[in-house]
Parts: sequence; structure tokens; C-alpha cells
Amino acid sequence: MELRHLRYFVAVAEDLSFTKAAGKLHLAQPSLTRQIHNLEDELGVRLLNRSKSQVTLTEEGRSFLGDARRILALATESVLAVQRLGRGEVGQLNIAYLPNFDFELLPETLRDFRQICPHIALNLFDMSPGEQLRALEARKIDLGFVGLRPPSSVGGLQWERIARHRTVAVLPARNPLATKRHIKLEELETLFFVGMSERTHPGFRAWLNEVCRGAGFTPRVLQDAEIEPALMTFVAEGLGVSLAREFIKKVPHPGVAIRPLTPPVNSDYGIAWNRSNDSRALQQYIEIVKGLAAIPS
Repeated sequence: MELRHLRYFVAVAEDLSFTKAAGKLHLAQPSLTRQIHNLEDELGVRLLNRSKSQVTLTEEGRSFLGDARRILALATESVLAVQRLGRGEVGQLNIAYLPNFDFELLPETLRDFRQICPHIALNLFDMSPGEQLRALEARKIDLGFVGLRPPSSVGGLQWERIARHRTVAVLPARNPLATKRHIKLEELETLFFVGMSERTHPGFRAWLNEVCRGAGFTPRVLQDAEIEPALMTFVAEGLGVSLAREFIKKVPHPGVAIRPLTPPVNSDYGIAWNRSNDSRALQQYIEIVKGLAAIPS
């Protein structure tokens, strides 16, 4: 999926007309229609209902429209951020996030920060947790929504929990366990697991082992994935099952069933920054994040 597919979909969804959208995009209508078909095929859902007289959004299309607009807005902000870095502007705060997972909290914190610090340039970077930790160590970014607690081998960083998220089981849709509404962790003991690569998601293996240890077993990891969509593909192909926080549902997952665990398992989610970074803007942003985040006692 490319950003142009999202732009094309948003244009059609806003006008509810392929003809009008094609004109605004300076595209031939057959080409626009084909691009929308390609997007629907990749997602595995129909986004638009088409007839000779009208175009309407499906329920999936209405849901996806909001996400598409946010992704395009963040992409625009990222381009501006890179341009500002290239110009060497001062007075900036560089923040990294994990795509698909941080949209609930990130926009709110940015809005409040702009009100408090209107002259500080905010730069956003789409990075995996591993990239964030390396960038934090090198002082290339100020703060990262890294998720899991960094391994002890990553030095000089401060990590703080900002939320606890439900952990879910991710398994092939054809697995007999997929017929159940809830999964017990011990039911996964005899199955192979798919994990996230330590290069892109440092600490994942330790987290997975800790969670499974609570059910009395050590998971047998057959394959690691670099990114979440690849994990979904590996699971769908039957290479194994996995565990993830519930926001994994936002990643397209044809052929994959996602089920809550019983009893529930919660996982810490946090932010990280370099301890030697004494930026006042950073400290103000951290306080905003902590104030808006739901931090359990």
C-alpha cells in the first residue's frame, strides 16, 4: 500500500464520485478506478459500493477513511519535519512513533504541546522500536513511543510506563482454537510461535518468554518477523501463533484470528528518552504525555 492509494481513496470518498475525484487528481477515471480496486484487494475488504447512479461508503470504508486522513496528515508532517532538519532549524522536538499503534495518544499530545510551546518545531518520525532506541542513543530524536521496556544492554536511556494494554492471541483462522471466544495461554503451549525480530523490536523475546512463563511454559519460536504485517502473514500461513497487544487488530489480517486471553494479561507500554537530554521542551512534552495517558496505579 502506498500513500497515493490513500489519497485516491480519500478523494473518492469525499466527493462520492469517481469522475469528480479523477478531475481533482488529474487522473484518467479508469486509472483511478483500478487504483481503488487494487487498494481493496490488498486490504481484503470492499471500501466503496458502486452503482451506475451513485457511489457510497461501506461500513469498512467509513472506518478506514478516518485512519487514511490521519496517516496522510502524519505523512505531510513527516515531510515538513525532514525539510526543517535539512535547514538546520533550532528550537525543535523530534518524536518517533510506531505506525498504526500511536494514533490515539499522539495527536492529543501534539495539540497540547503546540498550545504550550507554539515556537518549538515538532518533527515526527515513523520508526520501529529498534530504530527509535538507536536514534535515542545517538541523540537523533528526543523521545520515542518505544512500547516495551528496552533491554538492559541499551544504556543511557530512561523508560517510563504510560499505559497497560491487553495482550491478545494471534493465530491462524483455520486453527481449531480460533473457534473459541477466549484463549487460555496454556492452550498455546504445544504450538510453534512467531515472534518479532530483536533488531526491530528489542525486548520482544524476553517479554514473550515472561508472559508464557506465567502459564508454565517457554514458547518455541519458529520464525521472527521484522514488521507487524509480516508477522500477520507468517501466522496466516500457519508458521505459528503469536502474542501482541490488542492494537495489532489495526494491521490488516486476512486469514488471522485475534482472540483475548483468559485470564486477561496486561503488558506495559512506555516512552523512552536519553537521560542526558536536558531539553526543557522535552520535559514539558513528557509531562503532557503522562498527563494524558491512562497510567494505572
